[in-house]
Amino acid sequence: MPLHLIKLCVGIDTIGELEDWVAEKRRRLGSRVAPDGHVHVTRMAPKRAEELLDGGSLYWVIKGQLSCRQSLRAVETFTDGEGIGRCRLVLHPAVVPVAPRPCRPFQGWRYLEADAAPADLGSAAAAVGALPENLRRELVELGLL
Repeated sequence: MPLHLIKLCVGIDTIGELEDWVAEKRRRLGSRVAPDGHVHVTRMAPKRAEELLDGGSLYWVIKGQLSCRQSLRAVETFTDGEGIGRCRLVLHPAVVPVAPRPCRPFQGWRYLEADAAPADLGSAAAAVGALPENLRRELVELGLL
């Protein structure tokens, strides 16, 4: 069973904004950093990287809700220009909406076991994605989504 990560998506209010940010970052960086992928840099490296790369994803918490995920392709440690150790999470650029659920704020990232991961929305994603973000959040809070 794969292991996943959860991370807060700071400064992003909707899944659409995250998709736009990923596309813009890929346009800006081109293939210099991760050909055919998207890179997110963190300060700490996960100690369980091998488990994460066995089909794991990075689940994004947007505005207090676990909302979407990106598949993990690689976990690379490196030292930045200032001599500080960093971790590069190489992600598939596709953002996959998941069954939303509330999630409290935390710092950094957390592990998420496969059996606790929310299901992908699949064909329902288009319908749910078409809802205004505030309405979608309200429906989740009411337990209707």
